[in-house]
Amino acid sequence: MDDILQYTGSSYVGDYTNERLEGKGKYNFPTETRYEGEMKDGMFHGKGTLFFPNGSRYEATWDKGIAIEGKYTFADGLVFEEEDWEYCDGYDRRFYTEISGSLGPAGHEQLVNNEPRHQIPEGCYDCGDGFYNPKTRVVVDYNNKFLRNADEDEHSWIIKTCLKGWDEYIGFTPKVKA
Repeated sequence: MDDILQYTGSSYVGDYTNERLEGKGKYNFPTETRYEGEMKDGMFHGKGTLFFPNGSRYEATWDKGIAIEGKYTFADGLVFEEEDWEYCDGYDRRFYTEISGSLGPAGHEQLVNNEPRHQIPEGCYDCGDGFYNPKTRVVVDYNNKFLRNADEDEHSWIIKTCLKGWDEYIGFTPKVKA
């Protein structure tokens, strides 16, 4: 089993039964995501939590590797609620730190939840986990390490909603009378 884990770049510390991951353990993925919880026959089974490198986590009850119910908590402590989700939608643009704490002083705009914000390269967007270049359609992390290629849906979402690395006037422009 250890040979397979090394081949995939993963690691496991925990209980085994008949050379299978079974019982309580910690499974580390090569992406720096880790699972802590119950295993059965080499799969997540029972209560367990996925911890993501960005500080968020997913606590769930698993059945043969499939989450049957769970709760996602963002790195800042905000819990995702599938029903009646109104946080930071088109109508509520506040950040969780503003909701749980308070608004900043007059003149201070909070455009990102984690201050200080990253310096966005010219022509790119800050898409939350890194920078997006619309010409190459590549997302890199904040250390310029490749994350993924954006599909058409993600490209459209980023262009429509994310912070730009350049200034652009987008306000009202009055019509000039001739």
